[in-house]
Amino acid sequence: MLSRRHLTRLRQMYRSAGWPCQDQLEIDLLAAGLLQLQTDPLGRDTLRLTHEGIAALAHYGESNRQLRTPHEALVEQVALHMQRQGRIVWRGLALRASINHGTDDEPQPGWVMAMPDVYSVRNTTVEGYLEPIVHEIKVSRADLLGDVRNPAKRAAYLAMAPQVYYVLGCNAKGKPIGGAEDVPPECGVIVATASGLEMLRPAPQRPFEAMRFDMWMALAKASPLPRPEDGEEQLAF
Repeated sequence: MLSRRHLTRLRQMYRSAGWPCQDQLEIDLLAAGLLQLQTDPLGRDTLRLTHEGIAALAHYGESNRQLRTPHEALVEQVALHMQRQGRIVWRGLALRASINHGTDDEPQPGWVMAMPDVYSVRNTTVEGYLEPIVHEIKVSRADLLGDVRNPAKRAAYLAMAPQVYYVLGCNAKGKPIGGAEDVPPECGVIVATASGLEMLRPAPQRPFEAMRFDMWMALAKASPLPRPEDGEEQLAF
């Protein structure tokens, strides 16, 4: 049985020049007949995937795609899009946010926990340039409408990022589950189409100066998604 680490190494080897690592993973893959050792005219050893190795990657890639739900697939698409823009990305973070439970006349501040589907910041060394963004993914119209009727959840997202986007998937007929008119104006709207992610309405840019210390700690304890060229990519293919 191949582990995720074995499959990741196969994927890396397929995309690389094939220089040996000479570790246990490599031994396992050679013994399984998924890699083969080649020696060039200068006597240098390199590794190449065998036909069985390529078939193993194809098989597990297809299995992985079938196991992903539409929501997970769209979350992954958005996360990868943010990474390609040079941003640092987290999925499934649990973050605290301070929101007002009362009215403007009688504010009742309180703390709530929120878990944005995709949270990202710019890759910068200047705190004021971080520009955090929350992307909330919806693939069901009922889920979307129920979510926009929850002002506390939206307020939590707006408290942790100056820009919040709703990313809307498509139904079984290939039609978007909603449009810009379904989402409150304080949030941006993106629709996932067959050709990619289409911006329907940009999120209003609200001022951002600094990130709370507890959010810094939450980000420090969590692991951002590895970039596509880094190790654990993926067997998301």
